[in-house]
Amino acid sequence: MDKQGTILIVDDNTDVLLAAKLLLKKHHKKIITTNNPFDVESLLNSHSVDVILLDMNFDRDAISGQEGFYWLKKIHAQDQSVAVVLMTAYSDVQLAVEAIKNGATDFVAKPWQNDQLLTVIATALAHAQDKKALSQLSRQTQGLSQALSSPQSEFLGQSDAMLQVFDTLKKAAKTDANILITGESGTGKELTAHAIHAQSPRAHMPFISLDMGAVSENLFESELFGHKKGAFTDAKADRVGRFELAHGGSLFLDEVANMPLAQQVKLLAAIQNRQITPIGANKVIDTDIRLICATNEALPEAVANGQFRQDLLYRINTIEIRLPPLRERQEDIPLLVQHYVDIYQQKYRRDLTLPTSAMRSLCAYHWPGNVRELAHTIERAVILSEGSELAIHHVLVSPQQTANTPTEALQPDTFDLEIIEQRTIRAALKHHQGNVSHAAKALGLTRGAMYRRLDKYGL
Repeated sequence: MDKQGTILIVDDNTDVLLAAKLLLKKHHKKIITTNNPFDVESLLNSHSVDVILLDMNFDRDAISGQEGFYWLKKIHAQDQSVAVVLMTAYSDVQLAVEAIKNGATDFVAKPWQNDQLLTVIATALAHAQDKKALSQLSRQTQGLSQALSSPQSEFLGQSDAMLQVFDTLKKAAKTDANILITGESGTGKELTAHAIHAQSPRAHMPFISLDMGAVSENLFESELFGHKKGAFTDAKADRVGRFELAHGGSLFLDEVANMPLAQQVKLLAAIQNRQITPIGANKVIDTDIRLICATNEALPEAVANGQFRQDLLYRINTIEIRLPPLRERQEDIPLLVQHYVDIYQQKYRRDLTLPTSAMRSLCAYHWPGNVRELAHTIERAVILSEGSELAIHHVLVSPQQTANTPTEALQPDTFDLEIIEQRTIRAALKHHQGNVSHAAKALGLTRGAMYRRLDKYGL
């Protein structure tokens, strides 16, 4: 699998630089090191850096961490899309909280555990890639002649269904009510969560997210509530949980339907009591968060089947925002198509016209993967088009073609769901040239869910 990401390591200890470089170069495309934080500005100008692993304490400031905060602000003033992971030899819970509130993606205590550092950097890299994509979407959207219905530039829609979403979002964001976002994969649930936070009174405070589908059951409490050093075998240092990091801001729990019942009880208690207790701690911590959850599952059915607690459902869906699938707002397709054509033409330096016949085909397609699928389709079309026109036929099977395909040709040679799933994952990985993140998005999976399947099938 291709290595991804450019990582910049900044630390005045050459041993730390060497150790981190040796570890990270096995997993990432390019590793840059410097022992002087004053080099960061020029390095950002000359390299496309995704993640910076930044020491918090340099020669003139041994333990306070203030130098780290200073350079963090300087970095984000230069490039907001870079993910910054702060590290220090002086592990301090409050320092971690302040680091996140000041814009750091994560926090690592030295000496680090190799697996932990690799996970933190991988998460930060994914976060940086998402930020760059959203930033590009935002810049391009502002240049469109068509007015947006939503105050958030990442949203496009003029249909009645989307106008209703925007209206509900605007009203709900002003409150502290817990919100449940529902909708099929690819409809934009995470963007909606960001929009709610951005329009809320908590916008200046942290927005912390956690993909519940990627959290193993034994790490659930540690991820949400944190733990103290020595609380269990692998607890080498204190860890701040998502509830504490989101204090004063918003906590977004994606794929909430994937939580086992035992975990649901603990989450319910934290929401009801507005308090948490880190694993291994004796002191209760008060929390002040705005909870936003998302799912593509039908939670009422899960309640009826005994897979989801009804009292928890009542707690998380004070307001429900349902995102309509693309097939229910077909009048938005031309707007979305033009939006993504503009984006990917600039990205790949193409100058293509959009034939009327191509637009008709796009509007007639049923889009099972929703807006996410549309975006990927347009990107592939821009890449593969050879002439001066956007060639949709390379990447889109029209409804007419599907209708004319013999029924026998559509019959699989097996109905074993595991075999079909394995084949589909292989095909997605091949199509996206081994890029796990892109393949996961195309399949409607989170990265965590994708990695679990890769491990399951030995891919």
